[in-house]
Amino acid sequence: MPGSPRRVLIVGYTHAELLDIAGPSDVLDAATKLGGRPGYEIMLASVDGRGIRCDSGLTLQAQHRLDQVTGELDTLIVAGGSGHETAAADPRIVSHIRRLAQNSRRVASVCTGATVLAACGLLNGRRATTHWRFANRLATNYPQVNVDPVPLYIRDGNVCTAAGVTSGIDLTLAFVEEDHGPSLAREVARMLVTYLQRPGNQAQVSMFLSGPPPENRLVRDITAYVSEHLAGDLSTTVLADRAGISTRQLTRLFDAHLSTTPSRYVRAARTENAAKLLCGTELPLTSIARRCGFGSTETLRQAFLDHFDTPPSAYRRVHLRQAFG
Repeated sequence: MPGSPRRVLIVGYTHAELLDIAGPSDVLDAATKLGGRPGYEIMLASVDGRGIRCDSGLTLQAQHRLDQVTGELDTLIVAGGSGHETAAADPRIVSHIRRLAQNSRRVASVCTGATVLAACGLLNGRRATTHWRFANRLATNYPQVNVDPVPLYIRDGNVCTAAGVTSGIDLTLAFVEEDHGPSLAREVARMLVTYLQRPGNQAQVSMFLSGPPPENRLVRDITAYVSEHLAGDLSTTVLADRAGISTRQLTRLFDAHLSTTPSRYVRAARTENAAKLLCGTELPLTSIARRCGFGSTETLRQAFLDHFDTPPSAYRRVHLRQAFG
């Protein structure tokens, strides 16, 4: 019926993450209050219809049992949380989500909710993401899923997966934009005092924040040298000479402690520094390329496409728009 609300079902379970439920629901509620038509009818369900005790210890009252939910859904969202593997092992949850997905225009998970979608077979043959801490586990347990731990969210057909917690807000803002246009999505973001929708291909975690400094002193010294001399010659040969070891030994150390090669580490470091300059300065691309050790703007562009899946000019436009509205 024209004008009928879009039915959205959020599925929770014991030890779900509260923000994985509240983030998407508040985005959709704000979109409705700000005039999005048709609006959203948001429902929360658990397998038995009882309260959902979240990771934080707070309990949310479910409105429905999963087996009571019938008919077509606009959007089906599965929350993440520390109880994701228990939920994925519950045949009742799996069978009902599988059934509901067949009658949903789009299906989504937030954070480790991807584990539940994977258990339902909904991610087989698809590219998907989850919280970076659980990406390896998801890939190991569900080899038919093409797990990418980098992006904030991924859309593959009508199935979407978000990296975790606040990225569920980003994904839901993308839904609002898809349904009602960018103006309403921007108004919702302003109301919630959040980013004006970070792009899905933005990395979850910077390489500089992804873990503690390398335990190996040589690797730690070389990575520090790289960060301080991005515009200089950072070839593997130069770095090995500085460390006083062979290039083969340096490569072995980087593989053991950083799971990458020296050249790839350097390229990623240069690209991430370029990203900071793009967002924090008005320097032209030629100057940024030179400061970060790229031989040309085309080399910088290719590095951005490989690292962020977007060209530097588009990256700058998106992030400046987020910063200044």
